[in-house]
Amino acid sequence: MQLDERDIRILSVLSQDGRITKAALAERIGLSPTPCWERLNRLEKAGFIEGYGARINLKKLAPHVTVFVAAEIADHTAASFRAFESAMQRYDEVVACWALGGGFDYILQIVTRDIDAYQRLIDEMLDARIGLSRYFTYIVTKPVKGAAMPPLEILLSGG
Repeated sequence: MQLDERDIRILSVLSQDGRITKAALAERIGLSPTPCWERLNRLEKAGFIEGYGARINLKKLAPHVTVFVAAEIADHTAASFRAFESAMQRYDEVVACWALGGGFDYILQIVTRDIDAYQRLIDEMLDARIGLSRYFTYIVTKPVKGAAMPPLEILLSGG
């Protein structure tokens, strides 16, 4: 599917304000509501929009700790990578996991109630024999900049 400037503007607006009304979205991108709605449906069906959600302020909700873990797995076979990645899906505390090229195999983002809960989780992973051989813990002391959508123009400019 080829995206045009209005499709990109729809995606940009929604990445900043997922609760915008359809009428307000149409006004922001300079379309009438029906064509805007049709474009939005097309973008959703094509998989450009994966979902809608709210960013929850965890500090207001409950005490917690965010930890990044650089992880290495013992065996570098395709089956071992698949097994580790499958195991990550089972741990709700692992809120993000990225496979890497370079020194470490994965970076995990883990959110738990406290450091003790984090260590229990790591011990559970080690006992589960999911292939985790070494890990390095990096505790987040304060957020500086959160996960946000980069300006789509940067990705699409080709420069």
